[in-house]
Amino acid sequence: MKFGVVIFPGSNCDQDLIHVVRDIMGKPCEPLWHKDHSLRGCDFILLPGGFSYGDYLRSGAIARFSPIMQEVIEFADKGGFVFGICNGFQILTESRLLPGALLHNRNHQFICKNVSLRCETDESFITSKLKVGQRLTIPIAHGEGRFHCDAETLTSLQDNRQILFRYCDEQGEVTDAANPNGALDNIAGICNKGRNVFGMMPHPERCSSSLLGNTDGKLIFDSILNTVLA
Repeated sequence: MKFGVVIFPGSNCDQDLIHVVRDIMGKPCEPLWHKDHSLRGCDFILLPGGFSYGDYLRSGAIARFSPIMQEVIEFADKGGFVFGICNGFQILTESRLLPGALLHNRNHQFICKNVSLRCETDESFITSKLKVGQRLTIPIAHGEGRFHCDAETLTSLQDNRQILFRYCDEQGEVTDAANPNGALDNIAGICNKGRNVFGMMPHPERCSSSLLGNTDGKLIFDSILNTVLA
């Protein structure tokens, strides 16, 4: 299993992801430049957090048209695995690989802090090692993380168990007070209907090492290896 991490101008979490894949998970990882026209034989594509193209227009709106994304879209349409984190999630919605949109936070401020997430399904590649209802502590760092979609799309996400994570309190209760950005239905992460494209706003790569005092994020990467390599 070979992973690829796409690097856009303005990405700032690419090296964090490469470190987790190579040094913590012990898997080969290929940096992919935004102007590349090849995924170089990668089996699983990761879109990192950051501020691709300076977040001009909308977060992810310009990155969606970069040459590498045409390859990523074709790869995903054929069933290839793609996981976007924070800005990567925004790029996936702009590319229509995931439904909905990420809007400005409810308070119109950049938020950087640890939050609690509740796992909503174990039927995905990134949650297979988690239990439904399990609470994780994962950091967020975004200004445009408020998930939004129309009522029909929300119903579809709920009915098809495409909601991966919801923001919750320390007791695992999904409440408005525990919602850091005003996301619809407290949604922090989703997948597509084909369950091969995943996106989440919190940063699991920032809490995947005991050196950082938190390894909750490693459970997500363990889930990928547990499912894809099974």
